[in-house]
Amino acid sequence: MSNLVNTTENDMEPICCSVQDAAKSIGVCRATIYNWMRDGRLQTSRVGGRRLVKIEGVKRLVEAA
Repeated sequence: MSNLVNTTENDMEPICCSVQDAAKSIGVCRATIYNWMRDGRLQTSRVGGRRLVKIEGVKRLVEAA
């Protein structure tokens, strides 16, 4: 995943990623991510004008599948 948020020189684990990166990481289209956001199945945060997907939420969706 590129454009991850919360990555520093201290090798911290990223906590969020873009909608595009979330979709690519699990092999679905962006529309699916937006549908899951709308349905409350995927946690997101708005930072400025960007919608960021919480990586833990993506992991939970994959584990539940």
